[in-house]
Amino acid sequence: MATTVRRSTLTLPVAPLGPENPLPALLPLDETHSLEESERAALPAEMARQVGYGPLRTVLPARLLDGYGRQREPAQLDTLVIENDRLRATVLPGLGGRIASLFHKPTRRELLYANPVFQPADFALNGAWYSGGVEWNIGATGHTALSCAPLHAARVPAPRGDGAMVRLWEWERLRDTPFQVDLWLPEGSDFLYVGVRIRNPHDRTVPVYWWSNIAVPEDENTRVLAPAEETWYFAYERRLRRIPVPEWEGADRTYPLRSGFPADYFYEVPEDARKWIASLDERGHGLVQTSTDVLRGRKLFVWGSGPGGRRWQQWLTEPGTPGYAEIQAGLARTQLEHVPLEAGGAFSWLEAYGPLAADPSTVHGDDWAAARAHTGERLEAALSRAEVEAAYAAWLPCADTDPRGAPLASGSGWGALEVERGGFSLPGTPFEAAALGDDQQPWAELLRTGALPCGPEEVPPGPTLVSPEWRELLESAHAEAEAPQHVLDYHLGVAQWHAGDRSQAVRSWERSVERAARWPALRCLAVADQQDGNPARAAERYLAAVHDARTRLAHTDRTMGRLADMTADMTANEATDRTTNEATGEVAEATGAVDAVDGAAGVSPGAAALAALAREAVVALLGAGRPDDAAGVLDGLPPNAGLRGRFRLLRAQVLLAQGDIAGARAVFDAGFEVEDLREGEEALSDTWHALTSDPLPDRYDFRMRPA
Repeated sequence: MATTVRRSTLTLPVAPLGPENPLPALLPLDETHSLEESERAALPAEMARQVGYGPLRTVLPARLLDGYGRQREPAQLDTLVIENDRLRATVLPGLGGRIASLFHKPTRRELLYANPVFQPADFALNGAWYSGGVEWNIGATGHTALSCAPLHAARVPAPRGDGAMVRLWEWERLRDTPFQVDLWLPEGSDFLYVGVRIRNPHDRTVPVYWWSNIAVPEDENTRVLAPAEETWYFAYERRLRRIPVPEWEGADRTYPLRSGFPADYFYEVPEDARKWIASLDERGHGLVQTSTDVLRGRKLFVWGSGPGGRRWQQWLTEPGTPGYAEIQAGLARTQLEHVPLEAGGAFSWLEAYGPLAADPSTVHGDDWAAARAHTGERLEAALSRAEVEAAYAAWLPCADTDPRGAPLASGSGWGALEVERGGFSLPGTPFEAAALGDDQQPWAELLRTGALPCGPEEVPPGPTLVSPEWRELLESAHAEAEAPQHVLDYHLGVAQWHAGDRSQAVRSWERSVERAARWPALRCLAVADQQDGNPARAAERYLAAVHDARTRLAHTDRTMGRLADMTADMTANEATDRTTNEATGEVAEATGAVDAVDGAAGVSPGAAALAALAREAVVALLGAGRPDDAAGVLDGLPPNAGLRGRFRLLRAQVLLAQGDIAGARAVFDAGFEVEDLREGEEALSDTWHALTSDPLPDRYDFRMRPA
């Protein structure tokens, strides 16, 4: 059959993503792939430079996605299907452009780990991420902030007359770099070709990060092979060290289940060697990925055989589902590195994904050199290095083909806004003005008029743009006649904070509070207090922010009236006192009706802001030694928010701080799930061990390193 591209759907049990967190992400989420300066000093010079280059101060302007749950219902996901007579690739354009499935027809084998559910979990730079398939990680160390975001997609002619290909593209906002991913299947080919291009349209060098992350099935006899004799080993103790391949500390680490804990193995592939990695089963069958040499890095990630890794695997999918490992390919040797991309420059390369069959006795033999050499020979027979180079050369001129005549899916309007601001010409990846949406409109108005429109006080402020160019526009901006100046000060402070100018950011937020003591600027000042080592003042400001938000984010109906009457004559300190006694019930009852439901998202921005603010406030209050005030904040949550697992854990920590060991243990015994448990987070096990010497129950064991 000729190669075809079509729209379709995939029905899975789906946990909804929920709303964005409206609070600006002033601090990055904890990223496990980081090193202390003393560790970096021992690395090779190039690696050390790139490990220390371009770290994220924040994940701004992206917003956090932490409002998902774990209740899954069958739902249809939009897909794009690319198919020839040998392979069928299924792509999810609305979820980061991920390849969800790569099915080999002659052998009737799924080559990837295809997750049977869509279950978000807290692994991405901005929170929500899901496992399975092939994901495109761009931006900075970690899983991309586009993990669960829609991409633009269109049908364009494939190179050399090989039918059609699917182009995916978007504007990556952490580094302000547009990128594209082109996927096609030459007629009769067993390999899916993927052309990737990242561009820097600016007049400054930008840090770039890319790893293609491939989930593959895993069992006791799965072996991962790559052309390397050494690997850089990184585990959740946060050390990077060079170790031999395949055996280390008495175990063959090329078998994923022979590692006890989750770990990364970054293979030291010789510079002149062909770049590839394969995962093969006991029969010598599996998936191989290869590329042109720009994509130099290769990696194996394993969950390991220990209880924490097994629990994470269950958490990310359905009980009883087989496990998976990840084989990956990146621009640098390790994922701790960022690579400079010069002004006006581009990185581009070609990848190929397909089945591989090799002699199992050689693949699984004791001679590692023979195993990897044989696998490389089988790859060369199936798809030669010269064929990959020729396919890349044929694709590169097609990368500029205009895709506007055959749209398949729509992404965000942020690229259109940046193109309008910068006047960029980006052949092949058009960002058209028609894509501008509600989030972009205020910033388009700022760009065109010098004034930043501000929304009503009853809703959280919209997202803030923070690049140097937008910061300059904010610094010279004025508020519209009907728009309060304090909101402009708030946005300016966010942009200054992101730039590292924290003293100016604090001054902007202080001006905002002086003009109108509103919760968004109070919360930002509280974060700054924490970073400055002033937990007592941070706690006070968080309390003031919580009380102001409860009032302003309520419905403008009887609920709003009750809250206004209750708090109008109360200072922040008076409100704090009351939330710990007779006012607790009144506020809890009144705020229970706050913006509870908003369409498919299930939670309004107001309710999401209240929950996010309360979560931060409770942590700050506990850190300041004020557990009774923390309890008052929890008591004031809307009932639907208070039932979430994160707040159940916080309740246990508050009870523990109050000396109520039995009460804290009862929370654990009743059972809960922390929906947004962060990769590597140890809050569950730490809290448990603080209240009892009993063994940690399996359901709470997410530990990714030895105790």
